Amino acid sequence: MVAILDNVAIWVPFFTWCTVQILKFIFDLISHKKVNFRRLYGSGGMPSSHSATVMSLTTVAGIVEGFDSIAFAACFVFSLIVMYDAAGVRRAAGKQARVLNQIIANRKDINIQEKLVELLGHTPIEVFVGAIFGVVEAVALYNVFWK
Repeated sequence: MVAILDNVAIWVPFFTWCTVQILKFIFDLISHKKVNFRRLYGSGGMPSSHSATVMSLTTVAGIVEGFDSIAFAACFVFSLIVMYDAAGVRRAAGKQARVLNQIIANRKDINIQEKLVELLGHTPIEVFVGAIFGVVEAVALYNVFWK
């Protein structure tokens, strides 16, 4: 149990995710001038918390195990898949949800209790910024708390 509590590969991605979600909440508050607590845990938006989280894990794996290690390579490949999914599949699903919501709004014969979630994926820039943020925060957190 102590090993889990002191595992840098758990805590750095966790703190990175928390930081990014707080940033998304603040950015949303500034741009929309209203509080939206869903931004604290929801997906989509700037920057990508998925990208930041997996890249922070990848960075920590590289720092701790070596950038030539299997652990780093596995995390790196995993990160590429997650980031591709965020900017590809999930973004497309969000666009489809937006179109379906518009169709449903214009039809009187369809009764839906709640709208489909439209903010699922990310633009490529949101993914890129999230990835860079994840690397930077991982290096900073590692150097401050685990070095």
